[in-house]
Amino acid sequence: MNIAVAQINSTVGDIGNNTQKILEYCRKAEAKGADIVVFPELSLCGYPPEDLVFKPDFVRKNKYFLRKLKEGIGNILVIVGFVDSKDSHYYNAAALIYRKKILHIYHKIILPNYGVFDEKRYFTPGGILPVYKIRENSFSLNICEDIWRGKEMLKEAYRSYPFNFIINISASPFNLGKIKERQKILEQRAKQFSAAVIYCNLVGGQDELVFDGGSMVIDTRGRLVRVGKRFREDLFYFNPSVLYGSSSLILNKVQDAYEALILGIKDYVKKNNFQRVVVGVSGGIDSALVLTLAKYALGSRKVEALIMPSRYTSKGTLRDAQRLCTNLKVKYYLIDIENIVESVRRSAVIFASSQLSSLTSQNIQARVRGLLLMAFSNQKGALVLNTGNKSELSVGYCTLYGDMVGGFGVLKDIYKTMVYKLACYVNRRYNHPIPSAIISRPPSAELKAGQKDEDDLPPYKVLDEVLKLYIEKEMPFDKIVNYGFSRSVVKQIIQLVDRNEYKRRQSPPGVKVTTRAFGKERRMPIVNKFRYS
Repeated sequence: MNIAVAQINSTVGDIGNNTQKILEYCRKAEAKGADIVVFPELSLCGYPPEDLVFKPDFVRKNKYFLRKLKEGIGNILVIVGFVDSKDSHYYNAAALIYRKKILHIYHKIILPNYGVFDEKRYFTPGGILPVYKIRENSFSLNICEDIWRGKEMLKEAYRSYPFNFIINISASPFNLGKIKERQKILEQRAKQFSAAVIYCNLVGGQDELVFDGGSMVIDTRGRLVRVGKRFREDLFYFNPSVLYGSSSLILNKVQDAYEALILGIKDYVKKNNFQRVVVGVSGGIDSALVLTLAKYALGSRKVEALIMPSRYTSKGTLRDAQRLCTNLKVKYYLIDIENIVESVRRSAVIFASSQLSSLTSQNIQARVRGLLLMAFSNQKGALVLNTGNKSELSVGYCTLYGDMVGGFGVLKDIYKTMVYKLACYVNRRYNHPIPSAIISRPPSAELKAGQKDEDDLPPYKVLDEVLKLYIEKEMPFDKIVNYGFSRSVVKQIIQLVDRNEYKRRQSPPGVKVTTRAFGKERRMPIVNKFRYS
């Protein structure tokens, strides 16, 4: 029995091309002598389809292409995910296809409804976990959450008809450390049922989500024996009757974050049919990292930069911004914004009692830069990559319609301390494209003379640790203080996070990397008078 695991990158709604890709992988697997080929959850229509499920034409088209797919299947059992419908109910489903026939359709039973998942909004749960027999083998087929929380369900199926292996098709999004969680769950299930587990995960970027692949096979003793590539499409094979040596996962959080960002940028640009991107490059570390990631995700020819100095931009910062673009072979445009800023200041004085406040003056600079970036976007059809990081976005240290402009927030879920780690990582990997002065210089928005981020914020090392406890772990005020942080610092940070929800709601989507990103996973009201005392 030879089982092929086809870890593919589907595009939501591109059902015809997804079907073509599935057929190509079926032919490759059949040519290699596979008896079964397994595809990820909802791979026919793409995951997550969200409210597309409520469009009857979408569901009909996905079922139409399932029938088209069926006609191309020969002597190989194909397991593929799609949206099924019956009597006005929709199901997250898997079809078993063999010799131009749909042998059976399985409906996912346990529907996740937490974090980024909202499946109970769309789907009706299935009710039966079948066991299938193929030659001398029997196997259980289930979908994603079924294996995470379906231990008792699997027990019941096993009592009725013991199985040799479990096939789980999945669309499990990436976050740092997630793959070890998956491995642990799959090892537990393999040991509990003395059955090998074949786990096929989706790969690719979809809006804020990145699916990292990492499909795997756990043998009957609970050992990891086969692992798919991370962040790339893959096709690999497993034979339950063959004794394999154990495999291991090589984990590096900084590298994983880098790969997730690269894939997120690449697929967001490609799947939305953008031909190029533009980055506002300041000479600071955030824009330097975004430009570097864009270059290695898309290639230099598809990336351009605007360098927009004002009177407060130091000579060193300007020089480093230009050197960065040269190192990366990225075309850049140098636009001195001082005259534009001064013109806006003069016009704005009409509604000021005497002179503009420092904050107003600073934000005019940021908004002039945002205006030029969006003008470039309109003129050239380029997607603006936003350069703000999670630390700044958390506490509102950013300007609406200024440095917050853009179509995609590359660093939206990357804390400032991780920005530095990633900058050092790309420098080691690519022969130091980011000038060392950008990494060593104290961070500053350079919107007024002598400005430093730490004039307004706690040191980033402290800020990021408190943010992680408050946002990702949802710890209350007193518990965070018990970690050894100053009460006044914790109170300042929490107040800043709570009162800047209105800004975050207006930020562009960005790649999810942590266990709790802003967006679907954290739904706080904008009007909110609750405060920690």
